[in-house]
Amino acid sequence: MAEHHHHEHHQEMPQKSRIEEALSKYNLDVNDEEVKEAVKKIIAEKVHENDTLEVKKFLMGSVELTTLKTTDSDESVLAFTERVNQFEEAYPDLPHVATICVYPRYAKIVSETLEVEGVEVACVSGSFPSSQALIEVKTIETSLAVKDGATEIDMVLSVGAFLSGDYDTVCDEIQQMKEACGDKKMKVILETGCLKTATNIKTASLLSMYSGADYIKTSTGKEQPAATPEAAYVMCQAIKEYYEETGIQIGFKPAGGLNSVMDALIYYTIVKEVLGEKWLTNQWFRMGTSRLANLLLSEVIGKETKFF
Repeated sequence: MAEHHHHEHHQEMPQKSRIEEALSKYNLDVNDEEVKEAVKKIIAEKVHENDTLEVKKFLMGSVELTTLKTTDSDESVLAFTERVNQFEEAYPDLPHVATICVYPRYAKIVSETLEVEGVEVACVSGSFPSSQALIEVKTIETSLAVKDGATEIDMVLSVGAFLSGDYDTVCDEIQQMKEACGDKKMKVILETGCLKTATNIKTASLLSMYSGADYIKTSTGKEQPAATPEAAYVMCQAIKEYYEETGIQIGFKPAGGLNSVMDALIYYTIVKEVLGEKWLTNQWFRMGTSRLANLLLSEVIGKETKFF
């Protein structure tokens, strides 16, 4: 039905045909049951071989250490950032986290307090987590975050517009947000729990990548369900096909609901099986979490610790 609608308005909306043409290169008819089976097979057959000290150390270096609480304050974010500085001294042989992820109002504090080379300052921006602000407000928030020291921006796809079939708005907003980011990396959060089907998740992944996403991310963590292995599988499949089609490598970030080391190993394994070694660096694979860093550290050093 949507297609019929697109053709009817062909003359007035040339943008639609561009989007349609981009999507037409991909198979969007993805079967949810087949995805479930494929994921089940990967988990049963492959995860155990990645359950090693080396992989857990790597995963520590892929963590986006996140605090997105209503109760965050200058003091709490400062202390949070100091823990990352102290980690470098306490565990010089272990990889530091990949980023610290905060609300834009804290970008300045984090960027001024952070002493560790190579840790990015990520900000959720554009009226996180609902994304229900006017685009002007979203882009201004993003520009301010970048001005204050954000080196990466995590935005939320306009889920309502996407589900209504208004792909023009979805793509246009992502493009404008990318412009506001300038040369800083941008992650587009799909909020896969609201998209429900594999077809929707794949379509949203492709629209995001075509519109300028440097990474695609599963969830905000504020909606349930958050990240699932099935959503990750579909997103990685989309990243792979997009790479084969365009030669552009896009990063992947599961976030929300990563509660155990086993969860982390499952996402790592899906990336390894679908995308391969080229994605297994802390540049292309990230995990958004607040609790996982302590769990990984505990397993790596062999005793329970609450460092972060």
